[in-house]
Order: sequence, then C-alpha cells, then structure tokens
Amino acid sequence: MGRFHGAVGYATSEETAPGVWEDVITEYKYYGDVVRNIRKLQDGTDLNSDISVNNSISIVADEYARGNFYAIRYVEWAGVLWKVNTITEQSPRLILELGGVYNGATPRTTSSS
Repeated sequence: MGRFHGAVGYATSEETAPGVWEDVITEYKYYGDVVRNIRKLQDGTDLNSDISVNNSISIVADEYARGNFYAIRYVEWAGVLWKVNTITEQSPRLILELGGVYNGATPRTTSSS
C-alpha cells in the first residue's frame, strides 16, 4: 500500500488538582506502512452520517512504543486524528487499527475549559 509518517498520541493520567485526574497527551513521530486503507460511512441517529476508517497502520516500534502501547489513543493520518481501536504486536512492529475521528485531548489542548 502506502507509506506512513505521522504522530502517535499517548495518554498518561496525571493529577491536575487534588482528586482530579486528566489525560495528558504526548506525541511521538513514527514511520511505517499503511497496510489496509478502507473508508466506512455509518448511518446513525445524527443528522449527518459518521465517517470512520478501518485502516491498519504498521509502525516500526521503538522501546517506548513497545513498553507503552496500552497508552496509545490516536494516530495523525491524512491530516486527521483517528482513534486507535486495536493494537497488535508483531515485533519489531505494532499494527494499529484505526476507527472514527478522535475528539479527545491533544498536546495543544486540554479537556478543562
């Protein structure tokens, strides 16, 4: 398929105030391959249909990725942040299966207003 180069967002929970925990996102850049490239349009109860992808992106995992794959929340691909639904470890790679658009916290924003 195609080549991939982009950001992968990792979430860690940090106490921002006594008893208040928030996800803090850190991004790392990775190279890899787009293994599967599929778009899916889902009719729902919303006015507009939801767009999701069933893409699989294979990244060359470094030590941080292998040790923290459980914390991966999103991948930046084609100018959009996509939720990572499933991660499969195939050393030395991680296969990230993408889903819908990610709307959570990013390094540039926080969830509190």
